[in-house]
Amino acid sequence: MKEFVKNLKLAWKYARNQRLQLVLFIITNIFIISISLIIPIYYSKIVIELTNNMLYQILVIGIIIAGLEILMDITRYFNKFFAQNIYRESFTKIQIDLGNEILKLDSKTLEDNGSGVFIQRLSNDASNLADVFNNILNYMMNLFNYIGRYVGILIVAPIMFLYLFIVTILMVFIQRIRAKRENEVDKIVRKKKEGTSGFISELVRGARDIKMLNAEKSFIKEFGSRVIDNNETEYKMQSINRNFTLFINFMTSISDLILILIMLFLMMGDKITSVGAIVVWNYSGGLLFVTVELGKIIDVIKNFNLSSNRVFSIINGNEFKKESFGVKFLEHVNGDFEFKNVTFKYDKAKVLDNLSFKVKTNETVAFVGKSGAGKTTIFNLLCKMYEPNKGTITIDGVNIKKLDKDTIRGNITIISQNPYIFNMSIRDNLRLVKEDLTEEDMINACKMACLHDFIMEQPDGYDTMIGEGGLNLSGGQRQRLAIARAFVQKTEIILFDEATSALDNETQANIQKAISNMKGEYTILIIAHRLSTIINSDRILFINEGKVEAEGTHKELLKTSENYKHLYESEIKSRK
Repeated sequence: MKEFVKNLKLAWKYARNQRLQLVLFIITNIFIISISLIIPIYYSKIVIELTNNMLYQILVIGIIIAGLEILMDITRYFNKFFAQNIYRESFTKIQIDLGNEILKLDSKTLEDNGSGVFIQRLSNDASNLADVFNNILNYMMNLFNYIGRYVGILIVAPIMFLYLFIVTILMVFIQRIRAKRENEVDKIVRKKKEGTSGFISELVRGARDIKMLNAEKSFIKEFGSRVIDNNETEYKMQSINRNFTLFINFMTSISDLILILIMLFLMMGDKITSVGAIVVWNYSGGLLFVTVELGKIIDVIKNFNLSSNRVFSIINGNEFKKESFGVKFLEHVNGDFEFKNVTFKYDKAKVLDNLSFKVKTNETVAFVGKSGAGKTTIFNLLCKMYEPNKGTITIDGVNIKKLDKDTIRGNITIISQNPYIFNMSIRDNLRLVKEDLTEEDMINACKMACLHDFIMEQPDGYDTMIGEGGLNLSGGQRQRLAIARAFVQKTEIILFDEATSALDNETQANIQKAISNMKGEYTILIIAHRLSTIINSDRILFINEGKVEAEGTHKELLKTSENYKHLYESEIKSRK
């Protein structure tokens, strides 16, 4: 219970602005309970009047019951309205807060856990948190309803009350055992659902590649294995619930029979009148299902605690490592930066080894070398996607560990080889990086990226939806849209990581010209396997096994670096 109270306090901040709705929700619930306690009394009167053949009185009572039930239906409508408002507002706030915290997680944490972990917490667990106030209040009000019935029975027939109270305590004990067993299995179920959810995401996003690889059978086999394993574990939990439900229903039927025998015994001894017996029977109808309500409350608390722990482990906890930034903000970034003796390991594999180099403001520098040499890692470290194991990285002479997020990422644009394009329109994809983007700036950026003509050929122009991950675009079009996003941002440092690899020669030449026109105005870093695209760079750094093996201009490296010369000559031969 302590855990529940602690989690409830954490969840309250998402519902506290809905105080009026909560109060109205409680008031309508109380009104519904009051009517539901009164109606059985009137039904008892109908039975009595039937025995006396008082038809007029029966008609009057019938009208009163109908009026009360209509009034209760109207109250239920507003009760549900308030409940839905509370849920909607709370769910929205929790999801936004949780989404914001997920974006703060460091890159390795996201890579190691997979998308399913966070999808489940953003959807199912956030929903459980948002619904807790409605569920608890609903079930508590139902309990009050049953308590009212117990009080009525206590007044009319104390012996029957004592019997029902003992049976209820027994049922509550059984419900607690059920909840404990389900809770143990539920933890496993949720963990497996995370893995299955991530795999489903891969199935949808990777459907095209799965088809192209003709790997449908093997993928579905693996998918089926995961789904079966997940569903069997969930079935185990359902079996526990089913078995206990059967036992509780059986106990309820037996207790109802015993209740009738006690009632007959009391009537035979003139301990209760026939009118009192009818009232008690009306009140006791389904009364033992109070244990079901208690069971539901236990389930709500169990699910709420599980979901709270999973959600707040991201929002407030230490289960997942988050990015850390300094507090120093630079009003203006010149674009000068330096790597000083930087070493970086990914897991146990060393990627960069005591790497050192400098880049001056507005300089265009290219990084070349074999795959796996550490070129992309340099970009990721500069953007603080990863932390170096040793050494220092500075921007304008300031250690990036001291700089805040906006100073670093607000002044660096990275265009990768496989950029992620969001399932939005072209216009919205561009406005993601600049909300106040003007139509003129958007068109100019797309023209520089050689994308404007393609966009204007589409029926919806810049409002064309491009599908999840840019599904409706070719590889070259995705890269051009990513380049247009970079031109929209106009940051002081621009990183091109194989950003033109999927482009045809003519388009690449045009974009290369646009990049060349930016020389001298921005600090530009380029990773390219096609050396012909970077021969005009101010400097070229040849990276080998995580170190700068050689540096200089294109002409200088042809003279001083055998490895660079070999790469360049291999490229020339491949084009012949």
